[in-house]
Amino acid sequence: MIREQRSRTKLESYYKKYQEEGILDPNVHPWVAQSWQKSRQYQVGTKTMSTQNRLDNAVFTEYQKKHKNAIDYLSQFSEEIREFFQKYNLSLLLIDADCNVLKSYSLPFYQKTPGEIEGVQVGIADVGTSSISIAHEHKMPFWLFGPEMWVEECQLGDACSAPILVNGELVYIITLVSVEHETLPQDAVISLMLTMKHALETHLSLSLRLKAQEAILDSTPFAVYHVMPGGDVAYANKLGLSRLAGIGAHKKDSPFMNLNDVVLNYRHTPIYKGFSGVPSYNKEVTWITKAKTYEDITTVVPLERDLDQAVSSVVAVSMPIEDLRTLVAHAAGYTAKYSLSSMVGEGSLFGAMKEKAARVARNKNHILLQGESGTGKQRMAHGIHQASARAAGPLISVRCGDATPELLEQELFGVSLTPEVSHQGKLELANGGTLFMDEIEKIPKPLAVTLAKALLSQQMYRIGERVERTIDVRIIAACDSDLKRLTERGLFDKTLYEIVAKSVIRVPALRSRREDIPVLAEHIVSELALQHQMKEKVILPETAEVLKNYDWPGNIKQMQGVLEYAFFNTKDDVICPDDINLMGISNRITNGKKIAMFL
Repeated sequence: MIREQRSRTKLESYYKKYQEEGILDPNVHPWVAQSWQKSRQYQVGTKTMSTQNRLDNAVFTEYQKKHKNAIDYLSQFSEEIREFFQKYNLSLLLIDADCNVLKSYSLPFYQKTPGEIEGVQVGIADVGTSSISIAHEHKMPFWLFGPEMWVEECQLGDACSAPILVNGELVYIITLVSVEHETLPQDAVISLMLTMKHALETHLSLSLRLKAQEAILDSTPFAVYHVMPGGDVAYANKLGLSRLAGIGAHKKDSPFMNLNDVVLNYRHTPIYKGFSGVPSYNKEVTWITKAKTYEDITTVVPLERDLDQAVSSVVAVSMPIEDLRTLVAHAAGYTAKYSLSSMVGEGSLFGAMKEKAARVARNKNHILLQGESGTGKQRMAHGIHQASARAAGPLISVRCGDATPELLEQELFGVSLTPEVSHQGKLELANGGTLFMDEIEKIPKPLAVTLAKALLSQQMYRIGERVERTIDVRIIAACDSDLKRLTERGLFDKTLYEIVAKSVIRVPALRSRREDIPVLAEHIVSELALQHQMKEKVILPETAEVLKNYDWPGNIKQMQGVLEYAFFNTKDDVICPDDINLMGISNRITNGKKIAMFL
């Protein structure tokens, strides 16, 4: 609240009347009267200003670092108008929301050196009524005349304080204090105070928004750049800075990083074309540097033009293709659905197999899972991927017997349809992760040779394209037959066999681990109940015996089908022997004997 000049003689009489008689004159400003009463309640001395309540030096040093943004901004602002301060003997203070003096600019505050006043608490409980305490209380600018100050040594000059509000919250108070009042141009001081208030609030609000925007940009999976003509990078987010550092994009004697110096094909990139006003959206771009060749999906947006219609700068947003593939793989559900712990069994044969799977999951070898159809090789592949160092990467599956040789080749390696349209294959999609190749024995031999070469060199080409692409893939292959024997007979490529068979895990048939059948059956039923949000059902001991005595030519997959049928077609909460239908064979127990009846 900005007030017009008042008679200092009258103000002095009001103050004296209150101090001596405890009587508040009705002409005392209500906010001042309220503040005087609080000052008396706090028993604040009236003769000299106390500086006893202050922050510890070490604490205050850290405190100033925390508020460096506001301190530095006001320091630059005050430097420009230092002559005005000197002419009218003004002191400028920056005070935090708890009424601690963060910084004293210009002349000393009430003839105290900056070292004496900085770090001191100047709230109403410390120094009594001041423009600071009133601005703090009412969150409004306030001009306080000298005779209204609680402390008598401060009454020679006037003071004006203004709250600094950011998003409606009090964060600072700025105060202008005069040593003398006779020549003080009140209007000029008020205008200066309001200007500083607005400038500092705008600066802090902008800083807060920029900090939030920077946090958002740093958390995105994209590299973001603001590029100036000539290739100087004026801004890059965290990922962008990391990539620039990786290719050595540092310009000597300049605070900027420069693309033109390190990107060998810079003039053929969308960024260079952007300065001609040509935008690019989600374009596949190859960046050639001395350190490495990168492939990105890049968007470039030209910013405003100057008077000569020249583009002043461009913003580029890019994402490494390998990161995009991983993101897409996760979004598409290309992740492990099962862990090794989801594979249950109590027998020694199963325990040894599971222990070996956990062990080989941690190494870098390709893996061959060998076992009959339906033994759970796919679930094991999921578990190995999840237990490996590649768990954060995608898990991609391909069934080698489901497509013609030509389509399988395209599915694995990708295909270039036109110069503009090129699709990645599953080898690229699995980059950084695992490619599960089921029925690998059915892969055509010429394609097996090509695949082996790609895995050894970690380089590949899409069909119809001559761009060499790097791959980083672990193969988990599954085979229903003896792959080694097929290789010895010349029916499978020897090189590919040697690659995938670095670690071999033999998955036993269910009839070889009959002791695991009861617990496995219970686990299957429990999973069905959880998946379909239904009540669990109990497998009777005699039902478990029926399951154990069957040879299960289709292994776990067949037993799962049988139990699923029983689960959904049993009205009661128990699964009886009569509920079991073994692939067209209904097993009934009559007088303690099992009768097999073909349906």
